[in-house]
Amino acid sequence: MSPVYSMTFAVLDMKPEPYAVAPILSARIGVAALGAEPVHAVALRSQVRIEPHRRSYTDEESAGLVDLFGPRDRWRDTQRSFLWMHCATMIPGFNGGTEVDLPMPVTYDFEVTGSKYLHALREGTVPLIFLFSGTVFIKGSSGFAVQQIPWDREDKFDMPISVWHDLVAAHFPNSGWVRLTKETLDALAAYKSSHGMLGFDDAVTRLLEHSAEEIP
Repeated sequence: MSPVYSMTFAVLDMKPEPYAVAPILSARIGVAALGAEPVHAVALRSQVRIEPHRRSYTDEESAGLVDLFGPRDRWRDTQRSFLWMHCATMIPGFNGGTEVDLPMPVTYDFEVTGSKYLHALREGTVPLIFLFSGTVFIKGSSGFAVQQIPWDREDKFDMPISVWHDLVAAHFPNSGWVRLTKETLDALAAYKSSHGMLGFDDAVTRLLEHSAEEIP
């Protein structure tokens, strides 16, 4: 019996999941197992990382990335691969090869590094690397046998930034999420009420206008 360690993975495509309640991307994963024995199931896990050094940036994008990487002249030292998410799925039995959709839950929280990075991009692609791991269930001498997917199974994929923009626009049209402490939220609510405003967006806009007026 050929070892299942010959199993390989390739990212074929990525798109928004259209009917999900929460924002989810779907990565189409091609799986190949070169062994002769059929695979009964695979518990697949993937760590998805962003590799920012693998693309170029416009001046507008560069300005939006200062919080993450500092000024552009420091990027040689500061642009390092960073974690975007962990995701997982079960692959049903197959023989030889198959394709499966890997769900990737996405957050729009601007406190998260991945969201900050993606929000700054205007065009081009997002340089991703998928690091695969998990458990393979195959036929053994006494029923089922279990083998682990080696840690060196990986694949790179350049996701069009338009895929993420479409996903965010579908779930958060013309809006975003900013996390505030309870004290800040209470103070903002008090300011909103005292000025007879209907929403927090109006309160923040008024404060920004006053701040701009005070700048000489």
